[in-house]
Amino acid sequence: MMLSLVSAAALAAQAAPSQGEAEAESILFYHQPRRLQEILVTGAGLLSPSPADRVQSTSSIVPLDHGLGARLENRLRDEAGLVQFRRSDGRSAHPTSQGVTLRGLGGNASSRALVTLDGIPQADPFGGWVAWSAYDAIRLGGVIIARGGGSGADGSGALAGTIGLHSEMTDGVEASAAYGSHNSLDTGLSAGGALGSGEVALDARYARGDGFIPIVSGQRGAVDRAAPYEQGGAGIRLRFDTGDSGRVEASLRGFSDRRDRGVDYTASKIDGLDASVRYLQELDGGTQWMALAYVQLREFESGFASVSADRDSANPALQQRVPATGLGARVELRPAIHDRNLLRIGADWRRTVGRTEEDYFFTNFRPNRHRSAGGTSDVIGAYAQWSEGEAGQGLLWTLSGRLDRWSLGTGYRREAPIGGAPTLDLRFPARTGWEGSGRAGLRYDMGRVALRTAAYRGWRLPTLNELYRPYRVGAETTLANPDLAPETLWGGEAGVEWDNGGTFLSLTGFLNQLENPIANVTIGTNLNERQNLDAIDAKGLEFAAEQHIGPLSLRATWAFTDARVDASGAAAQLDGRRPAQIAKNGGSLSLRTHDEWLPVGGFATLRYIGSQNEDDLGLQRLDDALTLDAGLWVRVLKNFRIEARGENIFDELVPASISASGLIERATPRTLWLGARAHF
Repeated sequence: MMLSLVSAAALAAQAAPSQGEAEAESILFYHQPRRLQEILVTGAGLLSPSPADRVQSTSSIVPLDHGLGARLENRLRDEAGLVQFRRSDGRSAHPTSQGVTLRGLGGNASSRALVTLDGIPQADPFGGWVAWSAYDAIRLGGVIIARGGGSGADGSGALAGTIGLHSEMTDGVEASAAYGSHNSLDTGLSAGGALGSGEVALDARYARGDGFIPIVSGQRGAVDRAAPYEQGGAGIRLRFDTGDSGRVEASLRGFSDRRDRGVDYTASKIDGLDASVRYLQELDGGTQWMALAYVQLREFESGFASVSADRDSANPALQQRVPATGLGARVELRPAIHDRNLLRIGADWRRTVGRTEEDYFFTNFRPNRHRSAGGTSDVIGAYAQWSEGEAGQGLLWTLSGRLDRWSLGTGYRREAPIGGAPTLDLRFPARTGWEGSGRAGLRYDMGRVALRTAAYRGWRLPTLNELYRPYRVGAETTLANPDLAPETLWGGEAGVEWDNGGTFLSLTGFLNQLENPIANVTIGTNLNERQNLDAIDAKGLEFAAEQHIGPLSLRATWAFTDARVDASGAAAQLDGRRPAQIAKNGGSLSLRTHDEWLPVGGFATLRYIGSQNEDDLGLQRLDDALTLDAGLWVRVLKNFRIEARGENIFDELVPASISASGLIERATPRTLWLGARAHF
């Protein structure tokens, strides 16, 4: 069945700035007052870290591949130390398993890194996972990854760091289409140009495929089949000036995602609609301010199956529907102080509302019981950040602080026979609290060599999913916990960089302690509960190197992470163990052309991920894996080229999960693509 696309869009953006401009603040404004069109810059056009973030380990992914089978979440895997909860991508993973973290902080499917799109938080309002397919239709100019917490201007939730996605406006029309393995199709269209005193951009993408069989050969049964997917989205972005000193940016973006797990009764779907509006203005004297409002609507549905031990039969076990809404607003002021904008002060608010509606206990393919659980959360905070100096020009220092008031509304969980009176009707009292976060950092540039250090504190509120929704996978049940406390992080790092223009080297050491981390703790046979552990201690080294050779760029990253759990009481058996889903070693090596107008170009990327524990007790282990992705394009006309690319070219077995019974699922097998791209 063809996928219906929902109208959508992302925030308006400028074209990629020059290298000098790229040192600007990552969300709002440059330090030095200039004309409005030069200083009022949203995150949409900035493809380098801000000066304030340069006291920490940062990296940029520019350019990004668009269409022809390219996946944002897979490109992010090039960044060593950035870990997604599952090794499979958004075509085959279950949507609720797609959280992301950094620096060995472990976790469940909820993200411990803050993902933003042009400064707007992107995690699912109910569950905290990330719908990576939502960004397929957006023309992204790049990604900025700031490791480590404490960046108060980004908002709460940036425990492990911030992954900033930045859109860019399309100049003209670009269209692409590709056909690939597993009867896959990937098409995309972006168009943009001037509109009165501003700009407009339209984006759309559609992708589908028959998929592959997730269960590894040798363990499959009659119920196992290929897992198809169908995904798409569309949107519109607008930007226009209001007089000589103001600008309005607006977006509307929608997406739809259909996939299953390769077994009957496991279909899932996500429908989303996002809208935002931002106003920016420079006042007389150089003071600048910004106001932002946004809304996120999500409708998630999923089925779960009960499969016989011999995998010869499957029956429905649970049908779930999760409507959720995210609302937010932000106001920020950059006062002019001695003709400079060194200070950022602001306030923001984010509200999440969501619930799960579940039918379960099936008999003759009909459910007998129904569960409803959910609640609300609000975080309102104020922040201030002072940054003095410029990266690359002697001493740069930054100091920021943030204070948040969080509140959880009355939560609930109700269970009842379908058509009958409730057998369980629980109300969980509302709770409130205060949390602080902040960062202090120094960077000193001595020509080609730079030294930097930072200390920080961050925090994250438990998601509605973690607080109120129990769930079951196979024979294993995990209980919710409405008494979960917020997670807090204390951390620090020190690093050295060497840059001579064509060669870049970076080495960073970090030490983090995550207090009250939320984990699924085994409390009985086939029984777990979400609990706050005492801590996760993570220390490690991160290395990055880049060499430019004419039109080629060679880039290498490596991360060594030693992470251990501190646990006592009911979770004492976890003490000293490595967190689940965290590898000790990981890295990548990439060679790619960086000139889009060459007659021939391409890329090749080796990725290595070390072995890691599947579960909290370390009883199941996911083996390490080395994969190769590569692509080649040839320009046949000035504005037209053909492209070929391959994912996991050597068909390496990349185990994505292991069940309690030892059943292994794999991530993407070898997938080949052939397509064309035109730009007018």
